[in-house]
Amino acid sequence: MCGRFELHSAFEIITRLFGLSGGVVTMPTGYNIAPGKNISIIVNQGGTNMLTTSHWGLVPPLARELKEGYTMINARAETIAEKPSFRQAFSRHRCLIVADGFYEWKNMGGKKKPVYVHLKNGMPFGMAGLYSLWTSPEGKQVCTSTIITTDANDMLKPIHDRMPVITPPDKYGLWLDPSVHDKEKLLPILKPYPDNELEMYEVSTKVNAPKNDSAENIQQLK
Repeated sequence: MCGRFELHSAFEIITRLFGLSGGVVTMPTGYNIAPGKNISIIVNQGGTNMLTTSHWGLVPPLARELKEGYTMINARAETIAEKPSFRQAFSRHRCLIVADGFYEWKNMGGKKKPVYVHLKNGMPFGMAGLYSLWTSPEGKQVCTSTIITTDANDMLKPIHDRMPVITPPDKYGLWLDPSVHDKEKLLPILKPYPDNELEMYEVSTKVNAPKNDSAENIQQLK
């Protein structure tokens, strides 16, 4: 699964990487992003890539409360094309969740130690995701989203059997294109990211508490 990640890159870098149009917008960032928080996602509207704010945790249309999204922070790549909870969003509402890295926890002597995973080149990336517009009982519309996970690559397998789908940059256009509904074109994107392009190292246990949100979270332990 993917239960915690971070984003610290400047908006200008995100704009270039994802080919965004428009000026500076509000971009939620943080070194300890947890479920239920606002996150930055990329969507394609009218042929234009745009950054927007979303609530992390896909909320079903008939849900009464936003907190019901806590059960849908992740979607399995193997079932999103058929599972009723995700089928429509997979067909029409795909997005990229912007991140610089994500956290996972490994068991060491009965204690769980956090590790930080990021691209070796230091660049931010887009995790494949789905989004949905949920309307509260009071009539307020909220964008909600989920991160798609797949089998862990060889580097991560000793720690967890799942990992978020890191979308290759050359597939951004296809994944975001709302006119593409063919699962035979989309599902091949949802595979483990190559080990040799990622780096992983142990970080401070301060990241265990979502309230701890500082650059110290991504510093490698000596």
